[in-house]
Amino acid sequence: QVQLAESGGGLVQAGGSLRLSCAASGSIFSINGMGWYRQAPGKERTLVAQMSISGSTNYAESVKGRFTISMDNAKHTVYLQMNSLKPEDTAGYYCYVKRILASGSFYTDWGQGTQVTVSS
Repeated sequence: QVQLAESGGGLVQAGGSLRLSCAASGSIFSINGMGWYRQAPGKERTLVAQMSISGSTNYAESVKGRFTISMDNAKHTVYLQMNSLKPEDTAGYYCYVKRILASGSFYTDWGQGTQVTVSS
């Protein structure tokens, strides 16, 4: 069983910054990668940023240059630094961890989500 604890969401004015954190705990055998998705009301959940255990990153086009993902492997924690926030960034942000099971297969765990609201 793996638990993901997210924090750092809130209300911020446009142009402001927030830093999201997500710590994984429990029966973690090995991590392949961690990242963040977001979902606005009435819309699909979409990728925001992801980072592999090797350090490679991938960002949604809409956040490139504004958001930065980082990971503390020892703490099984992923961060999302969000700068120059825009009202369209308003959404629930969900972290995930992609684990490598003892069998060698992959499994993805999800957090409960943290709300980010950007006012204009």
